[in-house]
Order: sequence, then structure tokens, then C-alpha cells
Amino acid sequence: MNITELEIGDVVYAAKDITDDGSMPDCSEGQVLASSGSRGVIVMKGHIEETPQQAVFLVRFEDKSLTLGRPIGCWAEDLSIDS
Repeated sequence: MNITELEIGDVVYAAKDITDDGSMPDCSEGQVLASSGSRGVIVMKGHIEETPQQAVFLVRFEDKSLTLGRPIGCWAEDLSIDS
């Protein structure tokens, strides 16, 4: 299955450390938001107006206590379907 075919509610994993690009409130640029291998769930799927062919996903990743964190915007290349 291709990442772009995934839908809301599907489970994904961080393919690499996902860091703040400076757009997350209350975070520092470069701060790790989800560590590589973290499990998450897709809560929204869409695209950016300027590049409608490129999917963007809002994903809530689990922390060490298995609590879902706040949604993080991810590109398909940030995600994996395998842990």
C-alpha cells in the first residue's frame, strides 16, 4: 500500500525523527516532535493549495506512555506503514 492511499484513522509510523520547522506553537525550531518509529494515527488528510498534488497528513503520535500528542503536519516521506 502506498502512503498517499491512507485515510483518516489509519495507523502509521514516523519514518525518521520529525522535527519542528518553526511552525508549531510552543515548540522550538528543530525540536523533535516524533521520534523515528513512533506510532501514530492519521486524523486529517489534505494538501497545500500551492501544491495540490502533494498530500499532507495531520498525525497524532503516541508518547512513551502511549498517550496521543497533538496533531503534527507530515509529508508522505515522513511516514511509514511499517514499524
